[in-house]
Amino acid sequence: MKGFIFLFFIVFNISLGHSQTEKYQELMSQDWANLEKYREANQEIIASGNFPEVVFMGNSITEGWTNLHPEFFEKHNFIGRGIGGQTTPQMLIRFTPDVIDLNPKLVVILAGTNDIAGNTGFSSKKMITDNIKAMVQLAQQNNIKVILSSILPVYDYPWRPGLEPVSRISEINKWMENYARENEISYLDYFSHLSNSQKGMKKEFADDGVHPTEAGYKIMEPLVLEAIKDALKTD
Repeated sequence: MKGFIFLFFIVFNISLGHSQTEKYQELMSQDWANLEKYREANQEIIASGNFPEVVFMGNSITEGWTNLHPEFFEKHNFIGRGIGGQTTPQMLIRFTPDVIDLNPKLVVILAGTNDIAGNTGFSSKKMITDNIKAMVQLAQQNNIKVILSSILPVYDYPWRPGLEPVSRISEINKWMENYARENEISYLDYFSHLSNSQKGMKKEFADDGVHPTEAGYKIMEPLVLEAIKDALKTD
């Protein structure tokens, strides 16, 4: 009898574990863009009226930046709205609550690398650039200035090796630079400051070839500060 009860509890706990996993997967399928991540923090900002000067919209590179150097953001009244693994369609979905509703003067958009890696399926150049354009247009319609950041150099994605992303990154970056010039918005070139001779990330700036180390962010910070200063100088 005791053996039966013990076996029952094992089966029950396994079933409970499966049930919790299924609930999590169901929640993610219902919140594909992870709008829940910053919902509470956004509501607190809106209620207080203490709006940031600049919002950084991005993926794990932006999220890692805020985690490694929170003082950089706090000192300048910046906030990060990065979510690891995200692609441009996910960012576009959450652009209103995570950027526009926070009433910043400016948004720094750093996006596109996970699209090239295929994190949410194949993305053509047009799919990526259409999403970036849509984010820019949403910002402009709400009197928010924009800095378009180059995709950081990647020679190979460790979680999806063999994609040979160098040429696609170059293509999207070139498009962003031209689009920014044609539409009189700022383009921030991180790429040339971080890349090696193979057009991947210099080893000292990213242990995995994708995500900046502290040394990498130290290169990026003065670059973005200068770009923000220039973009806001007419205010």
